[in-house]
Amino acid sequence: MTALPLRITSHATTHEGKIRKNNEDSFCSRPDVGLWGVADGMGGHENGEFASAAIVEALGRVNLPDRFETACAAIAGAIHSANALIHTKGADGKDQMGSTVVALFIRDRQFGVFWVGDSRAYVLRHGELHQLSRDHTQVQALIDRGFMSEKDAESHPMAHILARAVGVEDTLELDVIVDEVLPGDIFMLCSDGLHGTMGQDEIMAFLETAANGPVSEKMVARTLELGAPDNVTVVIVAAHEPTLLSMGTPIETVR
Repeated sequence: MTALPLRITSHATTHEGKIRKNNEDSFCSRPDVGLWGVADGMGGHENGEFASAAIVEALGRVNLPDRFETACAAIAGAIHSANALIHTKGADGKDQMGSTVVALFIRDRQFGVFWVGDSRAYVLRHGELHQLSRDHTQVQALIDRGFMSEKDAESHPMAHILARAVGVEDTLELDVIVDEVLPGDIFMLCSDGLHGTMGQDEIMAFLETAANGPVSEKMVARTLELGAPDNVTVVIVAAHEPTLLSMGTPIETVR
């Protein structure tokens, strides 16, 4: 017997923070097809805004086939297309621009996470917080090679220097993971304005209340209390057990 689709709810909040005048973050929210994303632009004001918006626009218009694997390939293709567009525009204007991206796709009881850069994906599952993505930064590369500890990396002056970003090179290396969605899973996508300001324990505490209502606004408000030196974007996606009532609310149910 085929399991009923999970009931999916989501909400998102973005803010320029307390230091920046412009918001170079963008987000995608397509709960009707089960696709969400966060992009954090770089290159200064208009360039960063263009780069992150180009990624979100590509995710916003991508057509997702019925087969999960084919839909994942389409999402990856959209990100690669955005890479080509951003890189071409940067080369034409002689101004390098780029963006991070992290995207989440849910279909039936499977999910895929796609990322480049240091925007992150997390899942809260069975009371434990798991970071699904792995930062593409120079410091993370040093950690992976055993040259630096996680603790030393927290205060390293080059902690946010990206080793990989969308639009910087003409070719793109995109990381993807796929796995099963479980009832009760709480996913979070965020830019580094969130995870660079708020500690993991506090992130977990907020996500533990996400099943009871939207918390993205509260999380952004907390980063503002903490000084919010960067743009901050948070997308929360919660998976609930299917109910008869949910069958009449397709906007919250991923097919």
